Amino acid sequence: MKIVMATNNQNKLREAREIFGSLGIEILSQKEAGVSVNPEENGTTFAENALIKARAVYELVHLPVIADDSGLCVDALNGAPGVYSARYAPENLLCETLLENMKDIPAEQRTARFMTVVAFINKNGEEITLEGSCEGVIGFEKRGSHGFGYDPVFMYGDKSFAELEPEQKNAVSHRGAAFRNLYDYFRLHDTQEEN
Repeated sequence: MKIVMATNNQNKLREAREIFGSLGIEILSQKEAGVSVNPEENGTTFAENALIKARAVYELVHLPVIADDSGLCVDALNGAPGVYSARYAPENLLCETLLENMKDIPAEQRTARFMTVVAFINKNGEEITLEGSCEGVIGFEKRGSHGFGYDPVFMYGDKSFAELEPEQKNAVSHRGAAFRNLYDYFRLHDTQEEN
């Protein structure tokens, strides 16, 4: 089975290939599928944005497609930056902007979670969405050199996401959780088809 992933992000592709490879599922990037599309993500939820991306690619390839939308939700900021995580500040200032906006918030009120919704459209155009999340807190400074985005300020236990090795992060991350939920869906779906 081949599935097109509505992204050319190499980190997302690698995670998806690692998780779905054991099921004999080949994950193709948009580029590998001959698709070049970058739809406007104007939804107000992660699910809406994931479906916008998946539908845009499905319309061009009519093959199974997966897409995800992710973001950081900070309780003290009423869930912000949320679906606007990538647009919260210039890419190189995401962490700095978040830390500045939280400079007066005490440690016990810095709870946050990374959220991912993955959308899947099968070859018949049927759609599902599944979630994954990872609870943590926002630190007081950037730490670590791995990862991207808000990873240096998102603390999982006593380490930031940017201090974890990629395999460690994938095992606990929001995107990893959402992909594993989809993996379980595929396994169950295959089992039902066989019976």
